Amino acid sequence: MKKNPPRTLPADGLPPVDTRDEEAVWEFVETSFLRMYPRRRTERLRRVFRLVVELFSGRHPDYSANDLKYHDLEHTMQATVCLVSLLEGRHSSRVQPAIDARRCELAIAAVLLHDSGFLKLRGDRDGTGAKYTFCHVLRSGALAASHLPTTGFDHADVETVIHAINCTGPSAEVPRIPFREPADRIVGCAVTTADFLAQMAAPDYPDELPLLFAEFRECDEFTRVPPSGREFRSFRQMLRETPSFWNRIVRRKLESDFLAVYRFLARPGTGGHNPYIAAVEKNIAEISRRIAARA
Repeated sequence: MKKNPPRTLPADGLPPVDTRDEEAVWEFVETSFLRMYPRRRTERLRRVFRLVVELFSGRHPDYSANDLKYHDLEHTMQATVCLVSLLEGRHSSRVQPAIDARRCELAIAAVLLHDSGFLKLRGDRDGTGAKYTFCHVLRSGALAASHLPTTGFDHADVETVIHAINCTGPSAEVPRIPFREPADRIVGCAVTTADFLAQMAAPDYPDELPLLFAEFRECDEFTRVPPSGREFRSFRQMLRETPSFWNRIVRRKLESDFLAVYRFLARPGTGGHNPYIAAVEKNIAEISRRIAARA
């Protein structure tokens, strides 16, 4: 079957990986990992990667295929590519604390599983997984705790992965999450940075915002939040607040809460040019143009 064209295109300055092709993403992950840690094996990473693809595609015996249009498998693949690029950039800069091969594996496992909480059990036939938006981080951590040991991760590994997933929560206080080691905190900051930047830098991010709003609305209806108490009462409101969300909230978190690890996405020899930040800024400019057109 012919695949759809990739959303992540070389013209964006982002890694030229077809994020709709899971095997292409795996090849990118494995190649980058072995460049950083040439003496390590990748079997454990491969098992986690296969598990996540099985979960999202409906090939796992306990879960139905992901039925969200925004938080889909491609979003997870985009975040994974961003994370691996960030970790490789940090590894090549030789800053401390260093991220060893084990922690790199944990970071990749965390980003692969960070949205698994949207998945529905096979007996759950009401609505879509969007109804779990309010608790998907908690559900993702629970899924990681129950499945990672089957792929070769121990208790301490699972704890680090769960903490990293918890960092991705919209109201998470990342500095308060009890990581055991400073390097583990870097893992959590890298995963959350990749989660934010991968989705906001995607070329079709402005066009996909209605899909994101639909997920928020379904969750509000499922949890019986009255219209007056909803964060976004309309798509128009969400669109209008998106530039402020980036400029006043996300950018601050990237610098402070997430320890500015986004800087390791800058390409060497380009004077600090960061293709992910540039792509987000381009999207925010387009969203601002659309807001002005509506006005």
